[in-house]
Amino acid sequence: MDRFDAMQAFARVVETGSFTKAADTLHMSRTSVTQLVQQLEARLRVRLLNRTTRKVNVTADGAAYYERVLRLLADMDDAETSLSSASAVARGTLRVDVPSPFASMILVPALPAFHAKYPNIQLHLGVSDRVVDLIDENVDCVIRGGDLNDLSLAARHVGSLQMGVYAAPAYLAQAGLPTRPQELEDAHHRIVGFLWSRTRSVLARTMHRDGYSVTVQGRYALAVDDGNAYLAAGLAGMGVLWMPSYMAKAHVERGDLIHLFQDWVLEPMPIYLAFPPNRHVSTKLRVFMDWIAELMALHVPVTTLKR
Repeated sequence: MDRFDAMQAFARVVETGSFTKAADTLHMSRTSVTQLVQQLEARLRVRLLNRTTRKVNVTADGAAYYERVLRLLADMDDAETSLSSASAVARGTLRVDVPSPFASMILVPALPAFHAKYPNIQLHLGVSDRVVDLIDENVDCVIRGGDLNDLSLAARHVGSLQMGVYAAPAYLAQAGLPTRPQELEDAHHRIVGFLWSRTRSVLARTMHRDGYSVTVQGRYALAVDDGNAYLAAGLAGMGVLWMPSYMAKAHVERGDLIHLFQDWVLEPMPIYLAFPPNRHVSTKLRVFMDWIAELMALHVPVTTLKR
């Protein structure tokens, strides 16, 4: 029995709650993972996991052992990367999931510079606005906008996005130019709804001016759950958009979108980089997080709300 492989297999079973899922993330067979855990239990003479036909639970002894295993695996990773200057270079595969507009407009165009700095890191980039299960899908980190309500994740705040309200000239020609946010509640106006992955609902928006606040829900004929589709719907004249200014900037400059209510302000959208708290923050993940923070500071610096 390779004790390192056995400890790694045990840790992944605890994290995923399944021998099958653990095997998938480790690129091993379920039989191999099962045998490694059984051999580990035999060596320790302790039952680490309670198995039923439906689920796997960690025992009290297993939970205590799991915490020590995490530290051992982290120490081993640090030891391997510190043997020489060559091996200390960030390397390996990094699995990241990011929102589609952030990927297409900011992250992907900047990747040549990241690859030039860290040529030994291979990125597997998932592009979506859905909720990703980091453990089940073996994802190292996700970048998400909005309040982070999942307390099971560790998170690093990497920036805040300035928000604005926009509409296409074709829409305004048909519905009229609103001068106050409240007018968007009128029957002849429409918004494009964005379905937040956590709630699958379209949230109301609050705007501020001179100490006064107004909340607008709006009516919609279309609601989508993808940022790029949301922008495309607004450009097509389907309704008013509430979105980060960086997404609208080029379209405003070309005249494809009109910036509305410029004397009103929206709450900035916080951006977080989240990762499993029980995973060791490897060198490759650490340098990626630092790079993302630098990228955010360059393209979408932190904004503060002025009411």
